[in-house]
Amino acid sequence: MDEVRLLVLKLRRLLRSRGRSIDDTEDLIQEAFLRLQVYCRDKDVAQTEAFLVRTALNLSIDQHRRATVAAVVPGALDRLQLIDPSPSPDVVCAAQERLQHMRLGLANLSPRQREVFLLNRVEGYSFVQIAQQLRLSMSMVEKHAAKAILAMTNWMEEH
Repeated sequence: MDEVRLLVLKLRRLLRSRGRSIDDTEDLIQEAFLRLQVYCRDKDVAQTEAFLVRTALNLSIDQHRRATVAAVVPGALDRLQLIDPSPSPDVVCAAQERLQHMRLGLANLSPRQREVFLLNRVEGYSFVQIAQQLRLSMSMVEKHAAKAILAMTNWMEEH
């Protein structure tokens, strides 16, 4: 009988360490012993303690899963306040105005400055790649890029 008491104490500690309440722990231990008894009707159990520990843990996991699923409250979705992650209309309008302003600034650049600026800033090409693609010297690409950046910075700040 002492072996059974020690086994019950071990199961209690195990289940309590897994966050089970005292009442749940007692219910799980009782259910594990019941399952052991039913299982032993047809088959032999070589390691009774291992069988009880595994059964109690599995029952605990199952109980936790059922509680998690049961936590879904019908109609709770209706009470939730949903937040739209898209920008507000005034933010969209301001962004469109800045974009239009930038297009006007790009139109004021020379064709070569605009081409170098767009290849570098929009397309992500390096100055070396731009020089090869446009068949320009590296210093000319740097010169066009510098003038374009200065002109665009001034344009965006002024207007």
